[in-house]
Amino acid sequence: MVMAGLLAGCDSGSGSGGGGGTLTAYVYGDDAVKIQEAAVKEFNKTSDVKVKLVPVPGTDYVNKLRSAMGSPSAPDIFYNWGGGSIKPYVDAEQVVDLTSTIKNDPTLKDGFLPSIVEAGSLDGKMYGVPMRGMQPVMLFYNKTLFAQNKLQPPTTWEDMQKAITVFKGRGITPFALGGSDKWPELMWMEYLLDRIGGPEVFGRIQGGDSSGWGDPAVLKAARTVRELVDGGAFGKNFNSVDYGNGGAPTLLNKGKAAMHLMGSWEYSTQLGKAPAFARKDLGWTAFPTVAGGVGDPADVVGNPTNYWSVNTRTKHKDAAVAFLKTMAAKSYSKALVDNGDIPTTSNAASTLDSSPNPQFAHDQYTMVRKAPSFTLSWDQALESQIATPLLTEISKLFAGKSTPEQFVTAMKAVK
Repeated sequence: MVMAGLLAGCDSGSGSGGGGGTLTAYVYGDDAVKIQEAAVKEFNKTSDVKVKLVPVPGTDYVNKLRSAMGSPSAPDIFYNWGGGSIKPYVDAEQVVDLTSTIKNDPTLKDGFLPSIVEAGSLDGKMYGVPMRGMQPVMLFYNKTLFAQNKLQPPTTWEDMQKAITVFKGRGITPFALGGSDKWPELMWMEYLLDRIGGPEVFGRIQGGDSSGWGDPAVLKAARTVRELVDGGAFGKNFNSVDYGNGGAPTLLNKGKAAMHLMGSWEYSTQLGKAPAFARKDLGWTAFPTVAGGVGDPADVVGNPTNYWSVNTRTKHKDAAVAFLKTMAAKSYSKALVDNGDIPTTSNAASTLDSSPNPQFAHDQYTMVRKAPSFTLSWDQALESQIATPLLTEISKLFAGKSTPEQFVTAMKAVK
């Protein structure tokens, strides 16, 4: 009975069933999954090998995938965040190296923005094909507050310090920050390190070199965080403000905070909570330069996109690649745009006018297209045994429970 169960599971997961066969694809089960459902339906119309989509509830996805990948019923294709999120599977030789496939196939090679494909790679090898919208971190601001105080969105650190001083003087918190959730604080460290030291510093860390935390740029970034906190840039109560329940976004749309560093999903969040504010008063710009920094001001951090990867155990690799190629289709891009997402395909610009906010869509797409580097969010780029203590140490730094020097020492010790 046990053997029969294992064989049945292997048949389901590897796609070795009768007829043309089946490819099982695990996907993050949220509202956007309807786009992938439609893509699967369209692909199955002409493919002998059929794709069976398995939506997994978001809160369960990571654990469900981990369990499945270690079982006979592992999926043939699976959704992921690239970087550290797939490293355990790459190390276990469970993920197909798609580097030569992508480079030798015009549809895959030319179909996506290079910085997006690169952001999902590991050790110079490509293991995923982009399949959802881009999510760069951007500096959002309240246009009315800036106009009332005769300020322009900051492009330099001096501009930002001036804005902080002006807004504090008016009793307005310069930056909303959901400190109780920890991960919003991570965005500050990500951009500061990029602007100060360039993307290569974190690249070393992501590559497994823990001594990279000792780079002088990391210490300067941590000290800059403390200067911002001590200078009142985030107000006095940011540790009790959340993002998930709308705390930080509400501060921005109610005019109690002037700016908010957040992923591009902030627009849709504001559209849902305060539609009039989102359409009229919500502005956005890139993170400013930092004096003395060597990072390119056009660099971006955030979640480049999500990716499809292929299990090495699949019996239908060619069909899996054929399905992945459909992610570059203009019709798929259009479906993402209509859902409020910004595709990562090279042809996306021609579809953006149908977005709920065409200007925001074009600005976001242009920002990513021109970015020399797109650094994946650290908590996704690093494996969990590093990402979890990282969030804890960053929270301690922001809360004043550790010094910048202690932050560096603590992270160098994490293996």
